[in-house]
Amino acid sequence: MTAERTVSSPGVPPREHGPVTVSVVPPRGPATGVRSPARRPPARPPSPVPLFLADGAAALLGTLALTGAQRHPSLVLLLVAASLLLRPRDGRPPVPGLLDELPAVCGRITVAWLAPAALWAAYRPEHALSVGTVLAGLAVQTAAACALRAAVHGRRRAALLRHPRAALVIGPAATAQRVAAAVLRHPRCGVRPVGVVAEQPDDAGGVPVLRTGEEVERAVIQNGVRAVLAVHPSVRAEQGPLLRTLAESGCVIWELDADSPAYTARQRLAGFACRRLCLSPVRRAGVGKRLLDILVSGTLLVLVGPMLLTCAAVLRISDGPGVVFRQERIGRNGKPFTLLKFRTYRPADEHESATRWSVADENEMRRFCRMLRRTSLDELLQLWNVLRGDMSLVGPRPERPYFVAQFSHTYQGYATRHRMRTGITGLAQVHGLRGDTSIEDRSRFDNAYIDDWSLWQDVCILLRTAASLVRPTGS
Repeated sequence: MTAERTVSSPGVPPREHGPVTVSVVPPRGPATGVRSPARRPPARPPSPVPLFLADGAAALLGTLALTGAQRHPSLVLLLVAASLLLRPRDGRPPVPGLLDELPAVCGRITVAWLAPAALWAAYRPEHALSVGTVLAGLAVQTAAACALRAAVHGRRRAALLRHPRAALVIGPAATAQRVAAAVLRHPRCGVRPVGVVAEQPDDAGGVPVLRTGEEVERAVIQNGVRAVLAVHPSVRAEQGPLLRTLAESGCVIWELDADSPAYTARQRLAGFACRRLCLSPVRRAGVGKRLLDILVSGTLLVLVGPMLLTCAAVLRISDGPGVVFRQERIGRNGKPFTLLKFRTYRPADEHESATRWSVADENEMRRFCRMLRRTSLDELLQLWNVLRGDMSLVGPRPERPYFVAQFSHTYQGYATRHRMRTGITGLAQVHGLRGDTSIEDRSRFDNAYIDDWSLWQDVCILLRTAASLVRPTGS
């Protein structure tokens, strides 16, 4: 999103510019008055060690199919290492069944045998594995892996049946009671609803309805609540502070689609499509994301340094002094910072710069400035913001305080996109949401990116951004 336009922002009537109080992140204290219980360590996922040992044992059993000289220690080590590197990861809750994992187990074991067999044939052709040996090894390892993994999953499922996780259901009373009843009818889910958090009680009965902060706090402490089910799309916006407080106290937050199969994710809870919400993505993303930012931004600054100097020189000659454009933007948790970019347009004054949308008429700009805008080369100076830690390579695009204040009141969920460090590019941008596009759509994509964050997703967004740099779009 570019900061230099003479068109009023979409959905926001212009008003006189003055001091703007920006409240980006909702207050930590929930509106319900719930105090965070004594901080507990988050609910730990099942240990990966049992499944790791099961896969390792299955790989060793598979090598029994080797005969004679084929049982060379190097080949055995290669087969076991490939099997462990390609092993299926632990299934997400609820605990998966054997048939759910069977395709992944068979596919990865097949690759774990074929790849080492090909390498061994190239290295020791006189002792290459025969087709019969490979098929026998595949069969033995697959059977052993299925049996051992089934045993591990069975023990975990039995443990969940004996000690299900206590959960709160948050949403409209009728919908929440319906979801709670369905979950209680399916104890294999490993979740036991102990209360419904709703504004209005439900006369139909069922799980107790908690209406005050004190009741919620008491239920969390007395029942050892470790899971929260948000069962309505409005819960994230209306109960955001409560959800964050519960997440900070060690609860896992799940969003359920109680009315339609809206999610394409494989996760299901009592038949309801669900996905896990990450309300504190910064903790999870911190180290890996920051290392990626430093590595990529530092490398790019060295590589494109001569080009940046050339652009600065051409701008200075063609457009006079003032090559670098500096503007206050809002970053993570509402903290302001100074964003850098090449100046491609000169606003009339500070008022226009702070309260006007992007540049409406590119014909007003010089030819070189238009080229910088269309290729997004004017944004490359923000690599310095990334290296400093003001921004990230990937994240929600930062905006000016004036518009942050307006959008936070106009668009639901806009404020929550500041949970993570802002970025040069993001999920919204690679989906075409640049320039004069829907703020509501951008907010939705930004929050989806934060909820589903992964380092691989950042890499994919960076690759898609690099592929689209030559397109004639602004940012």
